[in-house]
Amino acid sequence: MPDTDEIIYFDAVLTPNRSLSERGFAIVMGIVGLVSFVTGMAFLSMGAVPVIGFFGLDALAIWLAFRWSFRKQSERTFIRVTASHLDMLHRKANGEEKRVSVPAGFARVELEEPLRPDSWLRIEHGRTAWIIGRFLTVPERKSLAEALKSALYRAKLERHTS
Repeated sequence: MPDTDEIIYFDAVLTPNRSLSERGFAIVMGIVGLVSFVTGMAFLSMGAVPVIGFFGLDALAIWLAFRWSFRKQSERTFIRVTASHLDMLHRKANGEEKRVSVPAGFARVELEEPLRPDSWLRIEHGRTAWIIGRFLTVPERKSLAEALKSALYRAKLERHTS
């Protein structure tokens, strides 16, 4: 997002919660590999040769599932509020970006009540709305909504006192 000389009232990067760190992933995969190998050797000693391949496929499936999960967790949403604009940039896991800039004076923050896991946090401008923070927990969404409302209010005060 472009840098400005304006006062920044809110500047945040939203990221999904990590299911496991890289170190934790290495530990889990080491345990899965060890258990698969030891169990596969036990079955091999009993003459069940094909079982080793299935344990290998299980370990591969677990590895692929974690990699897919880590890729989805690379999603980012950048939000910045200044006196003149509310700027958003959403970067998907595949690198695709979507930028939005709306006048801060006309931006509204709406959080669906009552708060439930499927309650949406929206930034609205006119008849257009952008849903943000789908991956956040309910308390995180509520906290973000309050912080954004506060930042937009302070931005509005700057415009009216200048």
